[in-house]
Amino acid sequence: MEQTVEQKLKALYELQNIHTKIDKIRQVRGELPMEVADLEDDVLGLETRIAKIKGELDDLEDSIVTRKNTIKDAQAAIKRYDTQLKEVKNNREYDALTKEIEIQGLDIQVSEKKIKEHGFEITSKTEIYEAAKAELDGRKKDLEVKKGELDVITAETEKEEQDLQKKADKAEPQIDERLLVAYKRLRKNAVNGLAVVTIDRDSCSGCFNQIPPQRQLDIRQRKKIIVCEHCGRILVDEALTHEVAEA
Repeated sequence: MEQTVEQKLKALYELQNIHTKIDKIRQVRGELPMEVADLEDDVLGLETRIAKIKGELDDLEDSIVTRKNTIKDAQAAIKRYDTQLKEVKNNREYDALTKEIEIQGLDIQVSEKKIKEHGFEITSKTEIYEAAKAELDGRKKDLEVKKGELDVITAETEKEEQDLQKKADKAEPQIDERLLVAYKRLRKNAVNGLAVVTIDRDSCSGCFNQIPPQRQLDIRQRKKIIVCEHCGRILVDEALTHEVAEA
């Protein structure tokens, strides 16, 4: 059976009421889901950073070990060349051994310099590593708290939201398809999610612009769907909202 305009308006207003209740439940959760997601990203980012720094520290430690072994090998070579110097038979052999000793000595100097540089790097990176670990611990604690808050709020409101959503799903097919499309578009574009609003003090309660007396009369007569010429929201009279509430 074809609905009257009044029936359509009542169905729309009832659906708006259900959606407003759902919106309020989600507002109670507020920014918590986003805060939890942001903290999870922070934790993952810090864990990745810490793993990277740990790898760099391990590489530096390995490099120090390699340099120390180079020094040991060079010292052993110098000792061997010193022994051979005592047995040289000509200047050419003497010069060659002296050159080798010099080269080994330079290798020792370079390795000692590198060990010192790596030591400074390790000190610097260790400070960064410890700071990142402390920050990670803090973020993990924050995440635990926020997750706990979200779990509590979700547990308290989940059933109510599900019940309301079922009501909304049941109510939607009762509304003219074109009206429902318009309603959903208005809800999507409205900051507060209100697509159907009342007249309050001669003004649209959605955008607070004044509504002319003749237009207010047309709205009260419920003979056609009337929208606010400023914000596009569907307008209903105050008496209709009471009738819906009492139904």
